[in-house]
Amino acid sequence: MAHYRRWLIALLVVLVGIAGAAVFWALDGHLTAEALEARVASLGVWAPVGFVLLYGVATVAMVPGSIFDLAGGALFGPYLGTLVNLAGGGIGAALAFFVARYVARDWVQHRAGPRTKGIMQSVDADGWKFVAFVRIVPIFPYNFMNYLLGLTNIPFHQYFLATIVFMAPATVVYTYIGHASRQAIAGNTDNLRYALLALAALAVLLVLPRVYKKLRGA
Repeated sequence: MAHYRRWLIALLVVLVGIAGAAVFWALDGHLTAEALEARVASLGVWAPVGFVLLYGVATVAMVPGSIFDLAGGALFGPYLGTLVNLAGGGIGAALAFFVARYVARDWVQHRAGPRTKGIMQSVDADGWKFVAFVRIVPIFPYNFMNYLLGLTNIPFHQYFLATIVFMAPATVVYTYIGHASRQAIAGNTDNLRYALLALAALAVLLVLPRVYKKLRGA
């Protein structure tokens, strides 16, 4: 069993290395939405599929999802962009969850440190509701949380459904900002006020963790 586990960990290292190389290629060495847009646009009719796959791989490699959400909005518009962003982020979340649960549990626990116990207790107490909260209110980074939740006892279907549903608000906001930014560059400023409203909504999401902590400490 230990020998089998070592092979799985070695395979994981190789896959993560490939993922990192793929993301580096896609971003042309620059961690920006503009570099990603240029590379994905070159795929032609396969751009949405390539974007989703690349987003999923990048999530496993811990690349910030906001870069992809902005690029998705700029490339595909607010509607298709939201769908491809949710698909890519969801695939990446599922892959990272399975890695932590079945392949590299010890490694993830070591990297997480004492936070693991608190997360496990919260999930045992609240189940999918805890997943919903940490998705809609980013207390911990999205990518890191995928691995941490893989260490818990939550069923995969609850984790995945709560992830998709409750990461949707932030995904919509980032996607629309990416779309509005592309429109503004092209000279169409009609969507800027909606982009500002989206930024305000994002700011509220970012402030909520502090409010939550204060309420719990009261």
